[in-house]
Amino acid sequence: MDTYKVKIDVFEGPMELLMHLIDKNKIDIYDIPIASLTQQYMDYLDRFKEFNIEIASEFLVMAATLLQIKSRMMLPKPPMEEEEEEEEDPRRELVQRILEYRKFKQVSAVLAEMAQTQEQFYARMPMPIPAHRLPPENLSMDLLVEAFCTVLEVKEELKIPDVLVTAEEYSIQGKMEDIMSLLHRANGKLLFSEAFQSGTRAEIVVSFLAMLELIRLKAIVVKQQRAFAEIYICVKAGGGDA
Repeated sequence: MDTYKVKIDVFEGPMELLMHLIDKNKIDIYDIPIASLTQQYMDYLDRFKEFNIEIASEFLVMAATLLQIKSRMMLPKPPMEEEEEEEEDPRRELVQRILEYRKFKQVSAVLAEMAQTQEQFYARMPMPIPAHRLPPENLSMDLLVEAFCTVLEVKEELKIPDVLVTAEEYSIQGKMEDIMSLLHRANGKLLFSEAFQSGTRAEIVVSFLAMLELIRLKAIVVKQQRAFAEIYICVKAGGGDA
């Protein structure tokens, strides 16, 4: 027994059917041949009935609208006087509805494509990730001063003596050379506190100023592995003796 297949276009609504007819016949939306469009629309409704497809009420409403527009277009127009305004095109409202529908269809296509793309990815809940921070360089002056004050506090021998003696002379340039010498002996890396191991208060203050001058000259850098960790003085790559 021979079998046959029946293929019929099914549209989601009357506006989609109208868009199909307009695109199929390459109709200018702003100049719709309403008689031809209405006839093709009615032919589609007849096909629905032929295949026992239930016609939704909105298709019938659109058919009535098209017939009304067609009848208004076919009626003879009375002579227009100069004071009267030109009668509005009966197709205007239909054209606006078709344009709005086309916009929604275009947006829907874009959203559907975005949804299809998103389906290819699987999201998971946020998970805690340990923070790995780069060691800070060229620490702030406040932090360096705080570290220097800590060095002074732990140096018992740096208490001001009861008897004052003649102050010793120290130069920043000399202390710069001393710091660079200490760094070279320590393979270029020295604990901040080790730069002030001995000496009077005046000598340590001059050493601190010398260290700041070396930082300004970019001969050394100060580093800290993490917050509240030890501070190190390091020879800067490419830096030479002061």
